[in-house]
Amino acid sequence: MEELVDLMVSNESPSQVADRIKDILFAKSASKIEDLKPSVANSLFNDASEEPEEEIEVDQEQSEEEE
Repeated sequence: MEELVDLMVSNESPSQVADRIKDILFAKSASKIEDLKPSVANSLFNDASEEPEEEIEVDQEQSEEEE
């Protein structure tokens, strides 16, 4: 943040200040996305592996009822 303030105080062009703000925001969002990737991947792949088991159980129950 100090770097951003220094740019404003040193009368840098508004486009340079805006570019630096964009760079800071991009870096922060990229970091947060990297932190979330493992939990999202686990929730997606863990759910996918559990669904077929539930379907098999339902199919077995239905076949037992038919007999």
